Amino acid sequence: MRSLLPPPGPARLLTVITMVMSLGQGLWTALSAIYAVTVLHLTTGQLGISVSVAAAIVMLCSIPLGHLADRAGPRTVQMWSFLLLAVLTCALLFATAFWPYLVIVSLQGIAYRSGRSSRKAMIAGLIPAADRVTVLAQVRAASNATVSVGACLAGLVLAVGSRVAYQGAVGFVAVAFLVTALLTVKEPAVPPVPASAGPALTVLRDVPFLGFAALDGMLTTHTILLDVVLPLWVLRHTGAPRWMSAVILLVNTVLVVAVQTRAARGADRPSAAARASFQGAGCVAAACLLFALSDGAALVPACLLLVVGAVGHALGEVRQAAGSWGIAFDLAPDHAQGQYQATHAMGADVGKMIAPAVFTWLVIGHGALGWVVLAVTYTALGAAMPPLVSRALRTRATAGSVTDEVPTVG
Repeated sequence: MRSLLPPPGPARLLTVITMVMSLGQGLWTALSAIYAVTVLHLTTGQLGISVSVAAAIVMLCSIPLGHLADRAGPRTVQMWSFLLLAVLTCALLFATAFWPYLVIVSLQGIAYRSGRSSRKAMIAGLIPAADRVTVLAQVRAASNATVSVGACLAGLVLAVGSRVAYQGAVGFVAVAFLVTALLTVKEPAVPPVPASAGPALTVLRDVPFLGFAALDGMLTTHTILLDVVLPLWVLRHTGAPRWMSAVILLVNTVLVVAVQTRAARGADRPSAAARASFQGAGCVAAACLLFALSDGAALVPACLLLVVGAVGHALGEVRQAAGSWGIAFDLAPDHAQGQYQATHAMGADVGKMIAPAVFTWLVIGHGALGWVVLAVTYTALGAAMPPLVSRALRTRATAGSVTDEVPTVG
């Protein structure tokens, strides 16, 4: 675990705090749906409505929450966000019906997004610009490790299956959020940005950045392939056993932990980050073609194709993520990192709302052809990133705020 941590200092403390939070988040992500249905006795329809409504509310609140981090100071907002998460998680122990559950999970979503936007603003305020992508890669690798531990703990809870075990898990998650909030106090403070003349939400007028957020949001939909599409694909279109879905997720988790920091090298400038996004998209496209070849394949070739495709997908994911961070940090002005990082996250939210239904219809309904369409789509999206970032850099160069060489595809 020490090899995953940055050197002592603000980056290491920030990573440790994120790991504690991710331990609780990993446990809760694996249990939340089952807890709602088994313990609270919600119907699957009520659960689906709750998730959708909460996601929509979070998306609408993202930019104002990021602006709050800028104005109030990201450390303060992060601390109160996780304190609120601890209280709201405990409140789930007393929820007995659909409406209280809906209110609680919606408020949880708002608090979690607020804390996440504040964390990005903390990185921007505490870490030198040249090191931000590397630090965020280390944070992601380490948090993935603790998310996996949380998921394993969830497996133990599910094995026991008693109400007391579920409630104990909820209490554990609340404690993880509380410890996250208390550890945040030890972080150096990032001064709040005073209000200035002009519109408060300047990101809404930054057309190049909004274009990047939308394009990057479409690129990050590749995560839906592992969560939703591949399990159904394995079951209905290949001769592989259904447990191959778990193998694919394991391959992804191990590779992200092992190579995320290395994959972030060289993505610390906008032009290089744009090329990293293109390269990551190319790897995901290649993985889609490998998945297409598994259509109707027998057990052994299907398993081989799925595993090799999972490796390609994981390499694409870590490289595309590094490019995404580099662009988002460097195109955002220092006085508005909170609202810009929140807008960046909102782009991913929109993509994830649309992608599950579209991808399932495309791949499960049309077989290998659907994978080919996805491969072409990801290649086109990746190729569009360098010219889009080039336009943003020219806009900032004209305004005298940012200079960088014009990126090229390659």
